[in-house]
Amino acid sequence: MPGKDEVERRCALTHEVKPAADLIRFVVGPDGMLTPDTDAKAEGRGVWISLGERMVAEAVKKKAFSKSLKSEVRLPEDLPGLTRRRLEQRFVSSLQMAKKAGQLLTGAMKVKAALETGEAIALLTATDAADDGRKKMLATLKASSKAAEEQGLAGADRPHFELLDSAQLGLALGIESVIHAAPTQGAAGETAVKRAERLARYIAN
Repeated sequence: MPGKDEVERRCALTHEVKPAADLIRFVVGPDGMLTPDTDAKAEGRGVWISLGERMVAEAVKKKAFSKSLKSEVRLPEDLPGLTRRRLEQRFVSSLQMAKKAGQLLTGAMKVKAALETGEAIALLTATDAADDGRKKMLATLKASSKAAEEQGLAGADRPHFELLDSAQLGLALGIESVIHAAPTQGAAGETAVKRAERLARYIAN
């Protein structure tokens, strides 16, 4: 079976054909209300829109959903915001699974060490992190990535995300607050990074 990146779908707004990973699916629920299908697994006829908060807002404005389904569709009051919250929930769930699997580190010292050794596969920073702490951690990420690249090691280019504040991260992980975190190698850690990337792309577009 082809992977999600290989399956292509047409955006109902732009009419471009793209990999499914570059779009987000919406489906009409049993109550007749359109809802985000963030995992693209819900039954029923779906409508695909390019991954992006502004793209979803534009689709609402131009009635792309009803045009695609060829019928009137009930929409939530804030579909772009609801979609973002659903993506955030999936991201938080993946962080919890990574922590449970022992594939998520928290705390400045542990995260810094994991970046230096190459154990970390990404860096997560709270949106309300202090500037000096953020700069120091990013400097560590940059230096360690450059060293890994010079040695020809795989995974040298590790992403950095700022998606949730310290309270949100702390609540997700059962800690008072979290400023820095780092997913590590393994299925759960990699899933957390993929969901972070998806959320980040949605917010940016």
